Amino acid sequence: MGEAVTTLSGTQTAILSAYAELIEELGSDDVSFRVIARRAGIAQRTVFRNYPTRVDLLLATAAWIEATLFAREELDSIFDIPLAIRDAMQRYDARPELAHVVAETAMRGVSGAAPAPGRAQLERLLDAEVPSLDAAQRRAVVAALAHLDSVGTWVTFRREFGMDRRDIADAAAWAAEAVLDTIRDRVSP
Repeated sequence: MGEAVTTLSGTQTAILSAYAELIEELGSDDVSFRVIARRAGIAQRTVFRNYPTRVDLLLATAAWIEATLFAREELDSIFDIPLAIRDAMQRYDARPELAHVVAETAMRGVSGAAPAPGRAQLERLLDAEVPSLDAAQRRAVVAALAHLDSVGTWVTFRREFGMDRRDIADAAAWAAEAVLDTIRDRVSP
């Protein structure tokens, strides 16, 4: 999907919003284009014109969900990331059907959403606060934090470990703290 979420038409937004609502109600497999069109208040042909295949619709919806419903705020410091991760994990847990859709498309590497939506922000914050990191250290910190700050981490903790909302949020935040502990002494004044 090449289109940015910010450049969607009103019709496209209505389609994606309707599909997201229906995913929460019925799951992603049980929703026809006809039902989506009815929910969006448009003709079924309009859904097909905008999203010719089910895959196109699913990928666009996952990107829209990530950019709107699971949007992240700009952080002031790299050391704010553990709290942001805790918040994100709780938001995923509050809307598990949508979190699974985003995770599955991102894990396949085909989503229009960036696999690590906050990566650019992490890099900016590191540049500003810890410019002394060498390239390898920087890559390792960004990779670890970007991985922890993802819906894929939530799905792994939920499915593989059977963790509950609080435990997922705590584990992800603590892991982020551990990553940041390795660079705390390198902060520029």
